[in-house]
Amino acid sequence: MNLNNLKPAEGSTKNRKRIGRGTGSGRGGTSTRGHKGAGSRSGKKTKIGFEGGQMPLQRRVPKVGFKNPNRIEYVGVNLDVLQALIEKFSLTTVDFATLKEHGLTSKNDLVKILGRGELKAKIEVTAHAFTATAQKAIEAAGGSIVKL
Repeated sequence: MNLNNLKPAEGSTKNRKRIGRGTGSGRGGTSTRGHKGAGSRSGKKTKIGFEGGQMPLQRRVPKVGFKNPNRIEYVGVNLDVLQALIEKFSLTTVDFATLKEHGLTSKNDLVKILGRGELKAKIEVTAHAFTATAQKAIEAAGGSIVKL
């Protein structure tokens, strides 16, 4: 093998038209950029979504609905998840720090205990909010709730 018979691997190169390599290439002169104007010059940029002056899609499509800026987002934790935690780590209290430690929430989250599943253990649960069914289930099992 010598330098004069090296070839690229099969399929690694594409046969594309090389622009701006003289008139003999068929893509010389203006190099497919047309004559004059910003588009013919280097450094030309357009906004994301610009459609050549046509009304862009994000402005043509109507706005729908309403986003309440004062909405409070909670991270839901169900009773069956709490029961699994209690059984696995033999806990007597579940609070925000415990949930964060086990990866169910992150530091800026608000926690809401939801009522799916069954709670068998007597436990004290501390969270930002509770559903009515979750509250009943915790108290029925002999536990207590504390709202943050």
